[in-house]
Amino acid sequence: MKRFAAAAAGLSMMLAAGTAFAQAQFGSAAEAKAMLEKAVTAVKADKAGALAAFAKGEGGFKDRDLYPFCGGPDGLFTAHPTLTGKSLRDLQDKTGKPLGLDIYAAAKEGAISEVSYMWPRPGSADPVQKISYVTKIGDQVCAVGYYK
Repeated sequence: MKRFAAAAAGLSMMLAAGTAFAQAQFGSAAEAKAMLEKAVTAVKADKAGALAAFAKGEGGFKDRDLYPFCGGPDGLFTAHPTLTGKSLRDLQDKTGKPLGLDIYAAAKEGAISEVSYMWPRPGSADPVQKISYVTKIGDQVCAVGYYK
């Protein structure tokens, strides 16, 4: 009986550790919002330097699946790990939702809004719900998204 109890306890700890590991490999809502707030400060201090850091994932602006992305007044990505120079405004999610238009519409100076859409996690083709925190900083619309 003691062996069974010890085995059950060990299995329970392994399952809990596996769940914690799965959660730790993806960024949380709080971490996404904190990264966006850090990005706002960086853009206000040095827009060109901040956008370059965002695109390269440098300076703490890449953490697991979290990263800031920005678009300019022309609707093009000014910072993104793979889409810089392409249209953010015309971007649609995997269900056809006009994600880019929603992001531009939600962005307000001095406020953080949420935009929900379907997007695959890195390394996957299956779309899942993603929520991006969005704000406007001068002529830039910037966001950081996390997966539900």
